[in-house]
Amino acid sequence: MSENKEPHVAKLVYDFTEGNKDLKDLLGGKGANLAEMTNLGLPVPPGFTITTEACKVYLDSGEEPAALRDEVSAHLDALEQRMGKKLGQPDNPLLVSVRSGAKFSMPGMMDTVLNIGLSDKSVKGLADQAGDERFAWDSYRRLIQMFGKTVLGVDGDLFEEALEKAKEVKNVTVDTDLEAADLKKLVTAFKKIVKKEAGRDFPQDPREQMDLAIKAVFDSWNGDRAKLYRRQERIPHDLGTAVNVCSMVFGNLGPDSGTGVAFTRDPASGHQGVYGDYLQNAQGEDVVAGIRNTVPLAELESIDKKSYDQLMQIMETLENHYKDLCDIEFTIERGQLWMLQTRVGKRTAGAAFRIATQLVDQGLIDEAEALQRVTGAQLAQLMFPRFDEDAKVAQVGRGIAASPGAAVGKAVFDSYTAVKWSRSGEKVILVRRETNPDDLDGMIAAEGILTSRGGKTSHAAVVARGMGKTCVCGAEELEVDTKRRRMTVPGGHVVEEGDVISIDGSSGKVYLGEVPVVPSPVVEYFEGRMHAGADDADELVEAVHRIIGYADRMRRLRVRANADNAEDALRARRFGAQGIGLCRTEHMFLGDRRELVERLILADTEAEREESLKELLPLQKADFVELFKAMDGLPVTIRLLDPPLHEFLPDITELSVRVALAESRQESHENDLRLLQAVHRLHEQNPMLGLRGVRLGLVIPGLFTMQVRAIAEAAAERKAAKGDPRAEIMIPLVGTVQELEIVRDEADQVVAEVEAATGTQLKLAIGTMIELPRAALTAGQIAEAAEFFSFGTNDLTQTVWGFSRDDVEASFFTAYLEKGIFGVSPFETIDKDGVGSLVSLAAKAGRETRPDLKLGVCGEHGGDPESVHFFHEVGLDYVSCSPFRIPVARLEAGRAAVQSEGSDHR
Repeated sequence: MSENKEPHVAKLVYDFTEGNKDLKDLLGGKGANLAEMTNLGLPVPPGFTITTEACKVYLDSGEEPAALRDEVSAHLDALEQRMGKKLGQPDNPLLVSVRSGAKFSMPGMMDTVLNIGLSDKSVKGLADQAGDERFAWDSYRRLIQMFGKTVLGVDGDLFEEALEKAKEVKNVTVDTDLEAADLKKLVTAFKKIVKKEAGRDFPQDPREQMDLAIKAVFDSWNGDRAKLYRRQERIPHDLGTAVNVCSMVFGNLGPDSGTGVAFTRDPASGHQGVYGDYLQNAQGEDVVAGIRNTVPLAELESIDKKSYDQLMQIMETLENHYKDLCDIEFTIERGQLWMLQTRVGKRTAGAAFRIATQLVDQGLIDEAEALQRVTGAQLAQLMFPRFDEDAKVAQVGRGIAASPGAAVGKAVFDSYTAVKWSRSGEKVILVRRETNPDDLDGMIAAEGILTSRGGKTSHAAVVARGMGKTCVCGAEELEVDTKRRRMTVPGGHVVEEGDVISIDGSSGKVYLGEVPVVPSPVVEYFEGRMHAGADDADELVEAVHRIIGYADRMRRLRVRANADNAEDALRARRFGAQGIGLCRTEHMFLGDRRELVERLILADTEAEREESLKELLPLQKADFVELFKAMDGLPVTIRLLDPPLHEFLPDITELSVRVALAESRQESHENDLRLLQAVHRLHEQNPMLGLRGVRLGLVIPGLFTMQVRAIAEAAAERKAAKGDPRAEIMIPLVGTVQELEIVRDEADQVVAEVEAATGTQLKLAIGTMIELPRAALTAGQIAEAAEFFSFGTNDLTQTVWGFSRDDVEASFFTAYLEKGIFGVSPFETIDKDGVGSLVSLAAKAGRETRPDLKLGVCGEHGGDPESVHFFHEVGLDYVSCSPFRIPVARLEAGRAAVQSEGSDHR
C-alpha cells in the first residue's frame, strides 16, 4: 500500500510587503488589502498572512502543513527584528493579533484574537513600555476573554458576568472606569474561569498562544455561524480562510488613542461625506460589538485634527485606487494613525445604484463596470413597499438608519425565539441591545433587526446590509431588557414579547403597531407614475433609470412576461417586457367558465362536446383579442390548455357527501350521481403526471383546435383593425415528436381555414414547451416539428428531481438547506448540473436540427438573477417571468452580457 503523502503546497506565508489586492483567493480579502495598503505606502502595522491553501490542507487532513511552522517562525523572526522586540518577552513584549480573512467578507462570522503575547510576566513589561499600568491589565483581561471564548471554547457569558460584577463592586457603568487594581482582580477571575471550564490553565507561552489561535481561526471556517452565513450569502464552502498575524497597535492607551470604522461614502444612501464611528480609548471589537456607543467620525476632527486630516486623505486615496466605496478600520495610538483593514464596503441597495452612477460621472468607471456594481437582488429590494409617511401611527423611538426597508413583525428578544416563531409562520422583529455573530440564525429569520446600541458599523448594521435585511441600530432611548423579554419606550410604555412593532430602515424610526405600506418609488417609476427630479427618492429613481438603460443597451437576452390577461400584459409592457413568453390559457377558464370546461371533459356524446366547445370559442377569442391589443407589435406565446385534470373537476369528497345525503333524504340526484361516476372514472393518483397538456388535447377531440381557432380568428380580427398581432402557439407537456406532429397538423388545418374565411394571411409560429426529461433528450427529433422551444423549468425541475413541489418544499427542503445538500432551492435557482444540463443539451440538439429555432424559458427561473446568467451562457434568446420581475431580468441580462463579453465592453 502506498503511503499517504501530504500534497505539495508552495509558499504558505506572505509578508504584507509581498502581496497585493489581486491575491484574494490566496491571501483572503483582508490580507490582500493589507498588502495593497502597504504597497501604497499607507501606515499599516507590519505583519504577515498565512494563505488559504494552508487552511485547506488543515481542513482536509486535520493537520497543519509540515512546512507551516517553519515559515511562520521565519516571518515572526523578521517581524521581531523589524519591531525591535520579541513576541511576549517580559521586558519589552511584541504583541500581535491573529485575525481571519476569507476571500469574501464574512463580518464577525470567524474568529479573531487580539493582544497575543501577554502573560503574567509580559504584562508588567507592557505596563513599563506604555507607562500605563491600567492599559496593560486591560489588554491582558481582553486577551484571556477572547482567547478563552474563541480558542478554548469557554462560554463568553461567563466572562461578561464577571466583568459586570467587577463594575458593580466598583459602582461604575462602563469598563473604562475600572482601574488597574480592578483589572488585575478581573484577570485572576478570568483565569479561574478558563481553568474551570477548559480544564487547563491559560497558556503563558506566547508562541503556544499564537499557534493555538491560528488553528482556532482555521477551525472557525467550519463553525456553525460561518457555514450558515455562507449558505445565506451563497459563498462556496471550499475556499478556506487566510490568517493574518499583525503587530498590535493600541487604541486603549488613553484619550489620545482610539479606534474607529470609516466609509468613503454613506453605505446607507451612497451620498458623499464623512461617515463612520469613532471610540476613544478602545480596541476594535468595542466598536463593531456595539457595547459602547460611539461618536460620529466627524467629531474626530475636534478630538485629533492631525489624525482626522490624515484619515481623510487616506480615504480619498483608497476610494480613487479601488474605484469604489471603501470600508476602513483604523486605530490611533497616542496620536499615530494606523490602518488595520480596508475592503470594498457593503452597502444598501439604494446606495449601490447611486454610487455606481456617481462613479461613472466621476470618470472612475465605465457603464459596463457600473452594471457589475449592482445586482438584480438589490433592485428587487428597491421594489419592496415602504411605510406610508402620512399614516397616523405612534412613533416611539428613532435610531440610526442602518439598512433600509419597511419591516413589521412581533417583537422577539433572542435568536432562538425568532427562528421558532418564524418557522410557525409569524413575522418577527429581532430586538437586542446589540447583536453578535451568535445571533445570525435569528437575524436571518427576522423581518428586521432593532438594537439600542451600536452604529452604522456595528455587527447588526454590517450583517443586515449584507443580507438586504431592514435594520435600525443605536436607538438609545429604547431600554431593551432581554432577560425579561421586553422593551420600554419613552413615556414608560412597555413592549412585551409578541407585541407588533414596525421599523423603518430608511429613516431609523420605530413605531408601535403595524404601519401601512405604499408602493416604492422605483415601482412607481416603472409603472410610469414617477420621473426623476431633485429629492432623494427621485435621485434613486434616476440612478435606477440609468443603470437599467446601460443593461438594455448591452444585453443580448430579450425579456418577456408571463401574463394571462390584458391587464397583466399592459403592466408588463410598462415594466419593459418585450412580449409575452407564457400565456396560461387554463387561467382563463377558472371562475365563471369552469362549468363549461367541466361539461366538456365529462361530455358523453359528440353533440354535448361540440356544444361546450361552441360556447367556449367566442370567450377564448375575446380573451386573445384583448391580449393582442395590449401587446400589439410584440410576440405573444399562448400555451394551450395545461391543467392537471382535477383542477376542472368537482371535489370527489364533496360530491360523494352530496350524493350520500341526497340518497339518505330520498332526493333526486341523477346528475350528481352521473357526475360522481365520471369523476371516479377520471380520478388520478398523481394528476401532475396524468391526463394533462398535449395528452388532454389528444384525448378530448376538438379542445386544442377550438383554442387554435380562437387564436387565429383573434389575430385576423386585430389585423383587420390595422393591428400587428404576433401570436405563437405552444403545445405543452410534449414527450415525443409524434404528439407534436398530430397536434400541429390539426392546428395548421384550422389556421388555413381561418385564413381562407377571413382573407387574411396569418403567420402563427407553432412550438412546444420542453418540460419533460424525454423531451429534452429527444429535442433534435422534436425540433423537426417545432419552430420554437420554451423551457418550462418548473415542471422540468419536478420531473428531473422526482419532486412534487407543493409537497417537498414544506416537508424536507428546510432540512436539505440546513444540511447543505441544497445551497438554494432548485425551484428558486436552476440546478445547473441536472436540469441545466438538460436545457443545454436540448438547446444544442434543437438548433442542430433547426438552426433558426427560437429558444426561451418561461418558468419562474426566468426572473432569478443567477439563472438568467445561465440562460445567457447556453444561448437562449429570451427569458420570461412575472411582470414585477422584469426589471430584475433586464438588469441581470445586461450584467450577464458584460461578464461573458467583458473584454469587448471595456
